[in-house]
Amino acid sequence: MSVVRDLRVLLRLTNFRRLLSVRLLSQCADGVFQVALATYVVFSPEKQTSPTAIASAMAILLLPYSLVGPFAGVLLDRWQRRQVFLYGNLLRALLASGTAVLILASVPDWLFYASALCVTAVNRFVLAGLSASLPRVVDAERLVVANSLSPTAGTLAATVGGGLAFGIQLIASRSDAVVVAFGAALYLCAALASLRMSRELLGPDPVLVQQRFTAELASTARGLTEGLRHLAERRPAARALTAVGLMRFCYGALLVSVLMLCRYAWSATESEGLGLLGLAVGISGAGFFAAAVLSPWAVGRLGPFGWMTVCAATAAVLEPVLALTFAPGPFLVAAFVLGLITQGSKIATDTVVQTSVDDSYRGRVFALYDVLFNVAFVAAAGVAALMLPPDGRSPLLVVLVAVIYAVIALVLRRERREG
Repeated sequence: MSVVRDLRVLLRLTNFRRLLSVRLLSQCADGVFQVALATYVVFSPEKQTSPTAIASAMAILLLPYSLVGPFAGVLLDRWQRRQVFLYGNLLRALLASGTAVLILASVPDWLFYASALCVTAVNRFVLAGLSASLPRVVDAERLVVANSLSPTAGTLAATVGGGLAFGIQLIASRSDAVVVAFGAALYLCAALASLRMSRELLGPDPVLVQQRFTAELASTARGLTEGLRHLAERRPAARALTAVGLMRFCYGALLVSVLMLCRYAWSATESEGLGLLGLAVGISGAGFFAAAVLSPWAVGRLGPFGWMTVCAATAAVLEPVLALTFAPGPFLVAAFVLGLITQGSKIATDTVVQTSVDDSYRGRVFALYDVLFNVAFVAAAGVAALMLPPDGRSPLLVVLVAVIYAVIALVLRRERREG
């Protein structure tokens, strides 16, 4: 198979393997940290969780840095990206360790959220930098395959990290703090792994790297405007980002529903609900893996927008059929399907953005991409909070998500015809 052959070629590229190792360790740590936050907010025995509480937690952790994200992109186009991975992960290791101490100290929730907020803030730089760096270690011919392997492998690493976190939660005492400390150790490993690459390897080009921090800050507003203008001139990239943002909204709304169903409708105890949530995350991760296998072939045959159209149309049909049962079995099947179509669409979008956007703007466009994901996720949580009853069963929300998927499919089909 050509996909297998291309994967073998990619894995023989030394710098690609090194960049991939940073991604795997960093996103595995993200998975550990995110599960620790979710279980602390949702499954702590002393907390009475509601959709509104989940939405508030997501807003506190994600929304403020949706405003900072574009500015991070401007700096990514001036800072050496290898240094971002080194110092960013070192800082996250330190901040995550502090968060573990706060959990043990039983501090007020606002102080815990402030600490966790700092950890997720650095994530804006690291994830955008990983995507912006990929074309520096892979030739254009294999960029689609690289986009299939690298981000999907990172997502799978986050899923593995989440699975490890679930396991620690079930066997360890004071498990939330132990899990966060484990995540801090993984962030440290990611920082050390970045040292295997040279400082100049990942760009941006030296002529674009400003040495004075004050000069970088002074150019941020102007650079953001230029990045937005550049994106507006690249219609395929703008359309793809809009579509994938709406799909992220759908995924986020259903995730909040699954959290509430696991907590109240499908389980009698917190540990049973935690186990069901871990199973759902694992099955969704299998969907991500399937997307990594299918997407290179599908994009090559249908084009990026054709593959995104198939993904959205499939979700529009299968999501209400499976989710309206509100039973664990069909919902777990839906988790696989949504994992596949969400990651498949992201792979196609990554390729469109990387091939449509100039390298000197790539960092800030991927930062905008990351911000779009956060805003869509928080908006989904807010809508879910308004529509979900305490047990998570809302046929109206399921139908709304199906309608959004159908609209996306129709618009993308027209984009493909016009393209």
